[in-house]
Amino acid sequence: MDNSSRRFRHRARRLPMAAARLTTTPTTTRPSTPRPSAAKRSAEQVVTACAPLLKSPLPAGRPREWYVTHNRRLKAMRLAIALLDTGVHHPQTADNGRIRATADRIGVHRPSDTTCRMVRALIRYGR
Repeated sequence: MDNSSRRFRHRARRLPMAAARLTTTPTTTRPSTPRPSAAKRSAEQVVTACAPLLKSPLPAGRPREWYVTHNRRLKAMRLAIALLDTGVHHPQTADNGRIRATADRIGVHRPSDTTCRMVRALIRYGR
């Protein structure tokens, strides 16, 4: 089996990543009414979720460590978002056990200690 077919077979097993792009759509107004001011218009806009963004391939020719760090950052961001969604807003409450339990819950492989530190840093500096 050549390298390319093994790569595509592995890619087919992966679960789709949950990513959505948010767009704003203005609410409809009747044409006969006067146009509201800009401040009022922005308050009336509704946020709707769109289809998941398409993943583009990573650039070729970089050192292996760059890819490892890039994927670690993506994983840390996913975990930080999941923790923030569950109400963990302080890095002190995000210990390794809680981060790893969240990873199991959202279907991500068990994070390393380095990734857990990165998750806490994202929570800390995002405040």
